[in-house]
Amino acid sequence: MAVSFYSIVVDARDLPSLARFWCAVLDWEVLFEADDEIVVGADKDALPGITFVPVPEAKEIKNRLHIDLAPDDQDAEVERIIALGARRTDVGQPGSATFVVLEDPEGNEFCVLSPKNSLID
Repeated sequence: MAVSFYSIVVDARDLPSLARFWCAVLDWEVLFEADDEIVVGADKDALPGITFVPVPEAKEIKNRLHIDLAPDDQDAEVERIIALGARRTDVGQPGSATFVVLEDPEGNEFCVLSPKNSLID
């Protein structure tokens, strides 16, 4: 393959705090840390990772791109992630949605899906 999915880059005001949140959510670790970049991942050789970069402004509008998480137990995972600092949010999802929309501590939306077995479930 000529190209691979390397990393998602997330703008953040508090890089260490947001990196710790996502490490706790995904059971990942901080792989690299500097004032202008923090990289987290399952392992230094396991792609993709998440890279946090500093920005001065707070998030203001809905994400154009977001992360979907596929747990074994959606309800338990939603409660665990909320306990880590996430909060539920409404982005216009229908009441019949099989996913739960949450925001990380800086307001970035992400979804906790119902259990999945493949990418086309």
